[in-house]
Amino acid sequence: MKLHKATAAAAAALVLSLTATACGGDSDEGGDGGDKITIGIKFDQPGLGLKTPDGSFAGFDVDVATYVAKELGYDAKDIVWKESPSAERENLISNGDVKFVVASYSITDERKQKVDFAGPYFLAHQDLLVRADDNSITKAEDLNSKKLCSVTGSTSAQNVKEKLAPKADLQAVGGYSECLTGLENKAVDALTTDNSILAGYAAQKEHQGKFKLAGLKLSDENYGIGLKKGDTELQSKINAALTKMESDGSWQKAVTANFGPANYKNEPAPKITEGS
Repeated sequence: MKLHKATAAAAAALVLSLTATACGGDSDEGGDGGDKITIGIKFDQPGLGLKTPDGSFAGFDVDVATYVAKELGYDAKDIVWKESPSAERENLISNGDVKFVVASYSITDERKQKVDFAGPYFLAHQDLLVRADDNSITKAEDLNSKKLCSVTGSTSAQNVKEKLAPKADLQAVGGYSECLTGLENKAVDALTTDNSILAGYAAQKEHQGKFKLAGLKLSDENYGIGLKKGDTELQSKINAALTKMESDGSWQKAVTANFGPANYKNEPAPKITEGS
């Protein structure tokens, strides 16, 4: 995987985070090179936002956040990464614990009641991950006679169960790694969530060649960058950075580096709709 740039940048950020507080409050307002910026990402999503065993950070969301921060006036060494689990994203933004969040954060009307978004910067679709040698699952309905794995509380799994394959044998577990183990061991037949997340797992070195994406588009997930409600100035600056990232080729380079080993067929960069 071509992650050396993101890893190097993230390693520099980690060194800084060990010597600085991660409050992200008043200290990250400026961009004169002496200030820091706290950015929320996932720490447990390969390909998107992952804290690696050596303590560095890698993934597409990390690359996007690093690029945006640079456009806002912050070098990689000025970034403090803060873990942002799905359930905590709105609170971290509202409380000022982070400047913004880049964490496979789908733009929804419900979330826009609490925070604003810039972007979107990526269009994902709900998909299925199956074993590389399994050609029996080519559409969602094929799951009716199969064992489907997802994490507890997953909206993706419920979408399949309620709308697409009501007879699927749904197995809910604590984490995606358990699903991957079950898929490899043939205890389950498929794993479902966003295709970007699935591609990230499939692209990991230890998984390469074992799994494949079914290539289905069971939902549209527009990933946005979450920020404090009403901060239109920051929203505009982030949108400008995202536009530049796409136009100068950095966006596609990051997609290829992080998802390429999974033979992921990504959508083109989406049109920015938030704040416009």
